Amino acid sequence: MFRYAFEMTPIVTPAEMAAIDAAAPEPVEELIERAGTALARTALDMLGGGYGRRVTVLAGKGNNGADGRAAAQRLRRRGVRVAVVDAADAPDSLPPAHLAIDAAYGTGLRRPFSPPGPAPSIDDPDQAAPILAADIPSGVNGLTGEIPGHAWTADQTVTFGALKQGLVLHPGAQHCGQITVASIGLDVSGVRTHLVTADDVGRWLPVRPVVAHKWKTACWVIAGSPGMTGAAHLAATAALRGGSGYVRLSTPGLDAADLHAGPAGPTEAVGFPLPADDWASVVVEDELARFKSVLVGPGLGRHPSTFQAVRDLVAKVQLPLVVDGDGLSALGPDAPTLLTHRTVPTVLTPHDGEYRMLTGAAPGPDRFAAARSLAAATGAIVLLKGPTTVVAHPGGDALAVTSGDARLATAGTGDVLAGLICGLLSTRAEPMHATAAAAWIHGKAATACPLAGTKASDLLSVLPQMWEAAAQKAVT
Repeated sequence: MFRYAFEMTPIVTPAEMAAIDAAAPEPVEELIERAGTALARTALDMLGGGYGRRVTVLAGKGNNGADGRAAAQRLRRRGVRVAVVDAADAPDSLPPAHLAIDAAYGTGLRRPFSPPGPAPSIDDPDQAAPILAADIPSGVNGLTGEIPGHAWTADQTVTFGALKQGLVLHPGAQHCGQITVASIGLDVSGVRTHLVTADDVGRWLPVRPVVAHKWKTACWVIAGSPGMTGAAHLAATAALRGGSGYVRLSTPGLDAADLHAGPAGPTEAVGFPLPADDWASVVVEDELARFKSVLVGPGLGRHPSTFQAVRDLVAKVQLPLVVDGDGLSALGPDAPTLLTHRTVPTVLTPHDGEYRMLTGAAPGPDRFAAARSLAAATGAIVLLKGPTTVVAHPGGDALAVTSGDARLATAGTGDVLAGLICGLLSTRAEPMHATAAAAWIHGKAATACPLAGTKASDLLSVLPQMWEAAAQKAVT
């Protein structure tokens, strides 16, 4: 289990939150008062003041509703006119307001919920009033982010003690707006799931020492196939952007000259020919000890001899290893048998389809549990791709990366991510942190590109800027 030397943003399941609440030394009434105070404070910020403003609170019968009622009392003391509407007996539409507070149901809701129509805005009756959610938008599953019924889309959410999984997993994440985690005195030090932020990445990124030379951070990228070298080029360039001082690039079946063919060929990568078959033995017998990490899989193809070579490589190469793309297909359902013997870190980077190949089933709605399950079975760090990327350690810790968006949904971006992870591993960065940092930088690079027309190679030139921005966070 990791013990972080600095504070990270915790994420909990509803069951974990219930246990944390139960363990609190303060009575529940005190916790409700603190939650109500935090909620009222944000409401006043959204209102721009108190006097003359109207707020409608949709309040349920549980603790979530109690938080909303506590906030209502504080708002009244500040001159706000507050209407509290019982969620169980709500009309089809709420009275006009300057702000609506959603405190109907929290993470314990187990049934579909359909809220009433949003309160019309007093400032603009044709628009709905802004919405502030207490802890989680009502109707969002706190474990999975699923919405079995309906949910309002909040402008802001104040969540208490820790983020809830349903706030970071989709589609729930799309209903939360800006999220504030309000500390109400709960002990969350034992939480094993955290959100990755720029501050975290800045602390994890390596600094190249004064006495560095290229071989200190050398990596070997084994990717691509004859006629399909794009993935190899993307991955090799990303490895260089990820901190490798020397990248050896091999595509089985191509000679060194062919490796650089085409306009996207990485000039700085050093081509090294491998035979089309039984190439793993060549890798193992070469000067492998000079390298610090290896990437295998992007664009390799799915020929049986390729699959066998990947398996041989995994068995024999005792260096930090990233397995991506066709490399994951080569492992298939035998991944636990093939990987658990390894004594050095392995990183697997599946999307949902590759996860199914590895496990026999698609990830369930609790994507943290899915990534943890595969990590535990294989002994590998698992990066499960998605709108929220989950990085899981075989020991049970997990990290969530939310920096990217739909601009990453284009061919080749996964090759860039795999190369970036390999590059960071070559710097001897801690493997779990290297994987999560690469995912965060990769996502931020996408958001710096145009909303339309972004392609995978566009990320490559932006990666150093995102690295630098995170590194500056650590300095300041």
